Amino acid sequence: MNPSAIAHAARDAEGAWRDPHDLVEHLSGVGALATGFAERYGPDWARLAGRWHDLGKYRPRFQHYIRQASGFEADAHIKGEVGGKAPHSTAGAMLATERFGNAGRVLAYIIAGHHAGLADWFGGLEVRLASTDSRAELAESLAANPPAALLDTGDFKPDLRTIPGGKNGFALWVRMLFSALVDADFLDTERYMEPDKFARRNQWPTLSELATRFDAHMAKVVTSAAPTLVNTLRADILRQCREKATLAPGLFSLTVPTGGGKTLSGMAFGLEHARIHGKCRVIHVIPYTSIIEQTADTFRSIFGEAVIEHHSNAESDPERENHASRLACENWDAPIIVTTNVQFFESLFAARTSRCRKLHNLVDSIVILDEAQLLPPEFLQPMLDALNLLTQHYGVSVVLSTATQPALSTREYFDASKNLRGLENVRELMDDPDALYAALERVRVRLPPNWHASTDWPTLAGDLAEYDSALAIVNTRKDAHALWEQMQKYDQGTLHLSALMCGAHQFAGHC
Repeated sequence: MNPSAIAHAARDAEGAWRDPHDLVEHLSGVGALATGFAERYGPDWARLAGRWHDLGKYRPRFQHYIRQASGFEADAHIKGEVGGKAPHSTAGAMLATERFGNAGRVLAYIIAGHHAGLADWFGGLEVRLASTDSRAELAESLAANPPAALLDTGDFKPDLRTIPGGKNGFALWVRMLFSALVDADFLDTERYMEPDKFARRNQWPTLSELATRFDAHMAKVVTSAAPTLVNTLRADILRQCREKATLAPGLFSLTVPTGGGKTLSGMAFGLEHARIHGKCRVIHVIPYTSIIEQTADTFRSIFGEAVIEHHSNAESDPERENHASRLACENWDAPIIVTTNVQFFESLFAARTSRCRKLHNLVDSIVILDEAQLLPPEFLQPMLDALNLLTQHYGVSVVLSTATQPALSTREYFDASKNLRGLENVRELMDDPDALYAALERVRVRLPPNWHASTDWPTLAGDLAEYDSALAIVNTRKDAHALWEQMQKYDQGTLHLSALMCGAHQFAGHC
């Protein structure tokens, strides 16, 4: 009799082989996790994807490989054994198309890609499913008699007409299912292979606990603030954000002039909106890494290690990461995420498992797009389409937070190719943004009498030296350095900031 099929084999800390990871246990575990992740948008699809994703591991060739080639059972004998590695991610895909025809192609697509990533929809999967090796993989797997419960589809009847968002939502929906499968597979494998690592996951305070910390912090800020006009306005902006959190989930704008405290007020809205409507996390999305580090530090001073930074600078700086944050960056299961536009939007259109893994955790979240006017125009249409789908079908609330709201509503032109499918029913959180701009106006613009007359660096340096404090913004890094050199004649404490500097030097003000 063939031994029970196993999914993984691993040694303990002392180097001894542990009891193997039973294949039935793995497939059932992945199916259960994926079902929970996809509860809002396709639990039955996710359950079958999880149960069938490693069906090919039943084939004798794989069992021989994992037992003998790994060294787990060097003398094991398995009927029909064949040497070499054994592909195993196609059998479940083949079974899906056999059981469900064209509708099964969705399951086949995500199962076949759960290791290498999503292939092109056309031209990749067909060739793979039509190959002799793939048919053999399925036949060998079924011949090993996997439990009937794993193969049972119950009353599941896949209906592509019920896809969230219809035809226009198909691509995002497939990625959401793929995310549920991939993260479930990673987590169930990790639970066996690295139990200590798995045990360190999800050790986060709840959003309710974080809201309590936030309220205490803001109470101190408000009570200790001097009774100035600006501080009075900031307190009122905070009040309005909290009151508007009762509004139904969807699209919002937060239009507040610079200096009005919209970052913390936006977080206040997010935490209260999450409490009222049962949301899972707050994701703060920022265009530039130079801004994101400062924002993350502000949040971390309130929420501690519950704040996860996920961007290129944080990944390259060990001091900005701990063990929990590295784990949370894999799948965004933390309560507060601070990330970049690039990380957020590229993940929505990604094919790689590492990028897609986090997508299912966008469901039932609050996404705050800071400096929303900086969304890249060349990619604006797919971004807006994705935001519409997230808010309409995945329980996401999106806040467009900026001092200068971009024109993102639907627009139609004589040339239809320039039409924009925009964001509709965006609700403003501020009662009267125009009044805020009038009250917070702190800049007086004086234009030069002659636009065509240039000013040389020595003259400009002399003009700046007349002020105790001044900020000069020039066009290029070379210009900045040239002006800085001239300023040394007046004040050797003059600082030169450049994007060529690392973040630590920018904030420290070194040249």
